[in-house]
Amino acid sequence: MKAIRIHRHGGPEVLAYEDVDIGQPGPGEVRVRNMAIGLNFIDVYFRTGVYKPPALPFIPGNEGAGEVVAVGEGVGDFAPGDRVAYAATLGSYAEERIVPAQFLVHLPGSIDFETGAAMMLKGLTAQYLLRRTFRVEAGHTILVHAAAGGVGLILCQWAKHLGATVIGTVGSPEKAELARQNGCDHVIDYRKEDFVARVKEITGGEGCHVVYDGVGKATFPGSLDCLRRFGYFVSFGNASGPIDDFNILLLSQKGSLFATRPTLFSHLATHEDVVEMSNDLFHVVESGAVKIPIHARLPLSEAAEAHRRLEGRQTTGATVLLP
Repeated sequence: MKAIRIHRHGGPEVLAYEDVDIGQPGPGEVRVRNMAIGLNFIDVYFRTGVYKPPALPFIPGNEGAGEVVAVGEGVGDFAPGDRVAYAATLGSYAEERIVPAQFLVHLPGSIDFETGAAMMLKGLTAQYLLRRTFRVEAGHTILVHAAAGGVGLILCQWAKHLGATVIGTVGSPEKAELARQNGCDHVIDYRKEDFVARVKEITGGEGCHVVYDGVGKATFPGSLDCLRRFGYFVSFGNASGPIDDFNILLLSQKGSLFATRPTLFSHLATHEDVVEMSNDLFHVVESGAVKIPIHARLPLSEAAEAHRRLEGRQTTGATVLLP
């Protein structure tokens, strides 16, 4: 069986396409034949060593969709032939893989494998950000950084569906147009405009109720200046590098702000959480309220090229790898 393995941390060139043997599923595990695999920035974090894998070598990747091949002892919810999808479990860059049943869900028949693979990690991230971390409701004004990215496009559509006013930041005119088409009421090109000044202008000086920041170092502490009193700064990614340590008094000085750094893994602590969040995601996708834009498809063997494009900010929406 073919898979991508990483033997040492480094650039895209460390992604080795090679033969592996994954064995059979143990108790509570399921063997899945991947039909499509999602690409995410967290894959870069694991490749470079920002996030530590359990050991080297390892198979990267954190989401996918496919069919059940075999089930281990004690698994009663899944059977060979079932259409499934999963997220938040390392090892998806492979033709087949072993998945803990806790992270597996049945994929509705109305959702194809490529969409399933592209939507799980990014869509579940949007779910916990919008419905669990800060519960967005009609009348809220929100700021989404990297609004044309994989998570950003889902966040903007879903937030607009919930009745929020959505402000997004992007890095090019093409990405600005894409963000507008996917729920953004106002789009800021941060390469040409001061996003803090524009947010204050758009909100009449009031600021936003919440900022969703997956960029990190480049947008902090400016993101704090986009918030109104008692606003929420939600950091969920480090695309430009991790945020440097800061004095917590900064939050009081800028309006008694709340700041949090949640992770998807914490929200998927139980299978009940996984199912509940996935069902919420499936509902908005099946209803048409949220569309999952797949803008690139590459063979699994070209994972290194996919990483180069992702890190070079040449991607919008989702990219899927095909075994």
